[in-house]
Amino acid sequence: FRFFETQMDADEREKRTLEAELRSAIDNQEFELVYQPLVSPDTGKATSMEALMRWNHPIRGLVPPFEFIPIAEQSSLIQEIGRWSILKACQSAKTWPGEVVVAVNLSVHHFMGSDIVGHVREALEQTGLDPHRLELEITESLLINNTEEALSILKALKSLGVTIALDDFGTGYSSLSYILKFPFDKIKVDRSFVNGIASDEAARAILRMISALGESLNIGIIAEGVETAEQVTFLKSINCHQFQGYFFAKPLNEQNLAAYFENERSVLPLVEVQIDSKKVVKAA
Repeated sequence: FRFFETQMDADEREKRTLEAELRSAIDNQEFELVYQPLVSPDTGKATSMEALMRWNHPIRGLVPPFEFIPIAEQSSLIQEIGRWSILKACQSAKTWPGEVVVAVNLSVHHFMGSDIVGHVREALEQTGLDPHRLELEITESLLINNTEEALSILKALKSLGVTIALDDFGTGYSSLSYILKFPFDKIKVDRSFVNGIASDEAARAILRMISALGESLNIGIIAEGVETAEQVTFLKSINCHQFQGYFFAKPLNEQNLAAYFENERSVLPLVEVQIDSKKVVKAA
């Protein structure tokens, strides 16, 4: 029992230390965003970039989000961090070519516990980014409690002209009623279904159903966690609208992103070819 109590004390001290360091990280500009492409199945080129938070701690090194976001959510820090991430993402997107969209994940606590509509409006006004180039991703857990309040906030965000996506669809509390009730423009299908494409007929059937649902409701379908040519071939066959995963690119920092856009100019469309009775995907 004494060991357990000592461990609890150590965990609490570590939590308090991280919280204090998080406050300093905001002032010291230790956060950065990296961007993972979402590509078109027709061209293989990026149509969106998902912004992912990173903390470059001066001593600990790179601290993953799953370690510091829960701590930030237990204090008001998540609102400040979330506000910064939206503004930074809009600033970055303003420098990108064409109509490439930036997608930002919203924390439940930031969404429900702050003036999220004001933060988004502020970022758009300060950067001059066209609202249709900002996509906000929320998870299903956000919709479980305070459903009416969440709906009101989403409608207010939609009125700004931004796009709303439901992230990790198919996990946890999945309910088709959410799709009908809330104003989603896109659905991001959880990677667990994409992982099952090669060996799980049930996963393939669910993906077909989700794709058909999206088509009937005019909702874009995004497949995340795409890692193989076989997955790409299947997802193209059911008319998914965007692909995201290591098959195309890992998350990129600002410098690598500039090189990515430059290299994209020579990217060829993805096409299916027949090899030994199997269809695979390669550049045209």
